[in-house]
Amino acid sequence: MKEQGPKVALMSYTPEPERTVAMAARLCYSPVGAEELAETMSPAAISKLVGKIVELGHLSTLEHVNFTFAIEGVSRVLTHQLVRHRIASYSQQSQRYVKEHDFEYILPPTVVRNPEARQKFEALMASIRTTYDELVAMGVHQEDARYCLANATETKILVTMNARSLLHFFQLRCCSRAQWEIRGLAERMLLEVRKVAPGLFAKAGPTCVTDGYCGEGEMTCGRLAARDR
Repeated sequence: MKEQGPKVALMSYTPEPERTVAMAARLCYSPVGAEELAETMSPAAISKLVGKIVELGHLSTLEHVNFTFAIEGVSRVLTHQLVRHRIASYSQQSQRYVKEHDFEYILPPTVVRNPEARQKFEALMASIRTTYDELVAMGVHQEDARYCLANATETKILVTMNARSLLHFFQLRCCSRAQWEIRGLAERMLLEVRKVAPGLFAKAGPTCVTDGYCGEGEMTCGRLAARDR
């Protein structure tokens, strides 16, 4: 079982992502080519232009830079939500080909805090493990035995998103109203990209942070109202 948060590693990204974004923006209005622009722009000019692009919401140039994450220690509950972000690429560990004998699973915090609920939850996971193994021993292929597995089953996934898609992802999933597991993932991913592209993601986060509004209506967490007092 896994009670700690997800493991997130930024595996690769477009080299000098902020220079690439600034170059793409300058190219639209420059008589010289992209290569010359990339070589001549100073770090200060890049930082200033990237800040202006993000502030004005002219985000198409952010689509030129990509970030690839290796993610482990998350549940199928999380990945069912994650793959709804369609402008992205995903490669997920297959339950069809990978035998789930002695699979790991994710324990929700509310279950951890309730001893009786935890006992029931863990007993169910043990029963599922036994049933899965029995089915495989009977000759049932794992592609069919997997039908008895729980949404809590731990999985691993490789995710690639461009910077524009990531900003949208962070708006939705860093929100206090987002489901706890994917919110934890989004917060870790944001920490990783800020290390390599701080200007692009300086103001990334829920809309109450990025745009000064909350789209949750009566279900708002109150963060925006507290900030504006």
